[in-house]
Amino acid sequence: MSTEDLKRISTHSHIKSLGLNSVGEPIDIECGVVGQYNAREACGIVVELVKNKKMAGRSVLFVGPMGSGKTALALALSKDIGSKTPFYTISGSEVFSTEVKKTEILQEALRKSILIRFKEIKEIYEGEVVDLNVIEFEDPIKFYKKTIKEIIITLKTNKGSKKIKLSPSLYETIEKQRISLGDIVYIESNSGIIKRLGKCETHKRNYDIEAECFIPLPKGEVLRRKEIIQEVTLHDLDISTSKPNGNDVVSILSQIFNPKKSEITEKLRNEVNLNVNRYLECGNADVIPGVLFIDEAHMMDLECFTFLHKAIESPFSPLIVFSSNKLKSKIRGSKNIENHFGMPKELLDRLVIIPLQKNTTEINKKILQIRINEECINVSSEALTFLSDIAESKGLRYVLCILPVLKVFKTKIERNHVEEVTSLFIGLK
Repeated sequence: MSTEDLKRISTHSHIKSLGLNSVGEPIDIECGVVGQYNAREACGIVVELVKNKKMAGRSVLFVGPMGSGKTALALALSKDIGSKTPFYTISGSEVFSTEVKKTEILQEALRKSILIRFKEIKEIYEGEVVDLNVIEFEDPIKFYKKTIKEIIITLKTNKGSKKIKLSPSLYETIEKQRISLGDIVYIESNSGIIKRLGKCETHKRNYDIEAECFIPLPKGEVLRRKEIIQEVTLHDLDISTSKPNGNDVVSILSQIFNPKKSEITEKLRNEVNLNVNRYLECGNADVIPGVLFIDEAHMMDLECFTFLHKAIESPFSPLIVFSSNKLKSKIRGSKNIENHFGMPKELLDRLVIIPLQKNTTEINKKILQIRINEECINVSSEALTFLSDIAESKGLRYVLCILPVLKVFKTKIERNHVEEVTSLFIGLK
């Protein structure tokens, strides 16, 4: 099963891109984003600046009414930057905690948005097992008990075969995976990792259902070099360094008796940064700055804004996208100071502000049609028009919330079905 099959239908699972043509103009294609043409064009310019590494020291602020598509636009922006660009979202109110400092939560969010791609060249043996010989001897130290001296395995590809001598310590791995003649195996020479990939398809028989996974005979030489790519975020590296997983009693007890979320020290983060820099200098790693989306940014206080103002200047900082639906609000943590979007002027000077307009009835209808197709609901045209009218009066979010409820009706959704659901689940404007 692929990772795509495991992804559930979420609020923004239909978003694919900004929907821009070759010259950066928004067009009506199946990209998931509907309307907001000026905002999409502005986001396209931001994407080009990020790709050309000319966006350093600046961030983006989306301003618009509730339900105008600020989160959807931020997600589409991240997908246009790169298909594997990390996208992490938090709300402005999430930073307040009794256990962890506000700046620590923001630092974690920033490091979760930065992906490190490690590249390693490994020597591997891969082929079909044509001979497996376990050589034993009587060890006088163990009272002449039979002990494994060495394991000799012969692997075969379409270009030839090779005899490999393995350490006795690998016998347990071979036994555990039940490796036998005819299996395709993969062996890493530097780490001694052995993996059974499946059975060679030359041993396949004419059965309708097979318990084995049959794969073709490997091509090329038995011993070859292979580039292994691993992708982790900076926060994953912080966690693995601060809390190494262990199966011993001490590790298990520490996890039970210390359930609270603990802060990662700055010293440890500096050690992780030094290790990453070593890989970068050797050319064995790449840094992929992602997108950190902070919704309801006006909920943060002055201390958070000061921290983020400094974080934007970092060379490895992700693209920070703020979102707010308040035109003017009091800056939290200040002495009744009001400013645009509830943010200090010093930070606003560093932001590229992109306004979003309220969606029209026609735009809401198109969005609902996309979500109906995504949810696989059979809705009549009359019911769709009625749903778009409800979105105009009670908000798009309310209609999107009742769409899954309509799945209860196994037949085609008509207007009377929608009226029945709206009578049970009310919406407030």
